[in-house]
Amino acid sequence: MSLRNGREFLAIPGPTTVPDEVLQAMHRPAIEIYSGALLDITMSCLDDLRRIFKTEGRTYIYAANGHGAWEAALSNTLSRGDKVLVLGSGLFAPAWGEMAATQGIVVEELPFGYRHAVDPAAVEERLRADTAGEIKAVLVVQVDTASSIVNDIPAIRRAIDAAGHSALFMVDAIASLGTMPFEMDGWGIDVGITGSQKGLMTPPGLSFVAAGKRALEAHEKAGLRTFYWDWTQREGPRHYNKYCGTPPEHLLFGLRKAMDLLFEEGLPAVFERHRILAEATRRAVAVWAEGGALAFNVLDPAARANSVTTIRLEGHDPAELIGYADRELGVVLGIGIGDLTGQAFRIAHMGHVNAPMMLGTLGIVESSLAALGIPQGKGGIQAAVDWIAEAAPAAGGKAGAGTVGAPRAAAPGE
Repeated sequence: MSLRNGREFLAIPGPTTVPDEVLQAMHRPAIEIYSGALLDITMSCLDDLRRIFKTEGRTYIYAANGHGAWEAALSNTLSRGDKVLVLGSGLFAPAWGEMAATQGIVVEELPFGYRHAVDPAAVEERLRADTAGEIKAVLVVQVDTASSIVNDIPAIRRAIDAAGHSALFMVDAIASLGTMPFEMDGWGIDVGITGSQKGLMTPPGLSFVAAGKRALEAHEKAGLRTFYWDWTQREGPRHYNKYCGTPPEHLLFGLRKAMDLLFEEGLPAVFERHRILAEATRRAVAVWAEGGALAFNVLDPAARANSVTTIRLEGHDPAELIGYADRELGVVLGIGIGDLTGQAFRIAHMGHVNAPMMLGTLGIVESSLAALGIPQGKGGIQAAVDWIAEAAPAAGGKAGAGTVGAPRAAAPGE
């Protein structure tokens, strides 16, 4: 006998749950790729990506995952022998640096580990020391999916400016766009990237790059440009140029619908929904941690992301918890990755997710901990319920108490 029969809850930080409306939008025949409706879909998607990135710059769509967007950002702006400074908090910024190294880019990392956000003061200090201007770009991830760190992007921009440095500022927003504020132009970001499968609620297979004025100027001299990733090629006169070949039609149908859903809800409301559900998760984890076996991976509460929470498990194998929750109870939790392999599990609260989905997921985690005899503080679910009751809109349509004051130091960009 299993209690998992029914609708499975996917609580991993990508791919996230795809809304039924998005799946339905994709359930249609292929259409002609050179004219007609698909041209309108492409242009509307490119325009609305600007709305989400908050930029007046150019946007590009790739049939690729987020790593493809990484390569596109590098190859379109840099040349072999250029130097980049990687701000290494968590797994994915250093991985972006590894990709750069394979392209002949010189990579220097400022390491901050898996438990701490980037220190803007350290960034300023390093850039001030670069009096020769050897560093051509600064690479950082807004939310690191492995560690669940959120970095303060505006503060890092201020550090670059305080150092008087001209490096391009490139930000990976794969695990943050559509879950929290991202102000590309307002924050002085030169290149922003993301993927379809997280906050944008679309199946994996699309990635996106937004390029500002300084990035487009650097593109003119970039020596790493290749035909597929090249922005100039994608600005060609034919619709076919936008994708360097056949467009990924059905993913575009899905993306169009997903962005419609985001705009119907309103981006500020989307961000607030994520904040409330993330805090419900943190409230539960804080109580469970009183038992001594669980702990937040991110030490500073202000650096805990609103899209995913990484939880360390001491003295027990996370695979047992993850396997039991999936096999017996129908909730798929995220595994620990990178340096946290075999040490942690992850609970995603991003994309197409609401209060019953999160309370259900948290309830299964608490049930699984109890079934496996893993020590936990009692009352985690009640803490999450109490927080949602406080933060949700009150009867009569007025905001609940939780929307007035955050229960913790606000994470960067909130």
